[in-house]
Amino acid sequence: MDFEPITRPLTDAEARAEAERIITQSFQPETPVRHFPTSFRDPTPPPAYGDTPPVHQDDKRIVPAWAAGIAVASIGVGAGITGIGCGAWLVLQGLASVTLYGVLMVTLPFAGLAMVATAIGGAVSKARQSVSKTVYEGPVVQNTQINNTSHQRGMLSRTRNDVR
Repeated sequence: MDFEPITRPLTDAEARAEAERIITQSFQPETPVRHFPTSFRDPTPPPAYGDTPPVHQDDKRIVPAWAAGIAVASIGVGAGITGIGCGAWLVLQGLASVTLYGVLMVTLPFAGLAMVATAIGGAVSKARQSVSKTVYEGPVVQNTQINNTSHQRGMLSRTRNDVR
């Protein structure tokens, strides 16, 4: 590059030529770009068999007892929850088809039992009253005392009424 200072302004033709030279020099690579392949595919098919005999490989997958226990427990919990869900579904399906006559037929024995228990309780109560009558005789004293205590100080005040 020529870096000698320019003492005079360039003409339009010289400025255009200099700009074109700078642009072509700036955007032209120093070395040519080489493209490398990023993958390789071998088109030959793999052989169906080879000359190496198969080697026995021991199975070294050992499941710890706690992991097997957790697996069995999770299966049991899942089955149990499924059973509970099915039972709840059946109960709710039954409740969805409830009619007034069905409710009356189910509660009729309980209502009858309650009626019999009430009748027996009433008969026992009447029998007890007829056997023993306690009459209290004597003077009755009634004393009512009201104490009004009031503390009226400042912003917070309290009134207390004690009835005895």
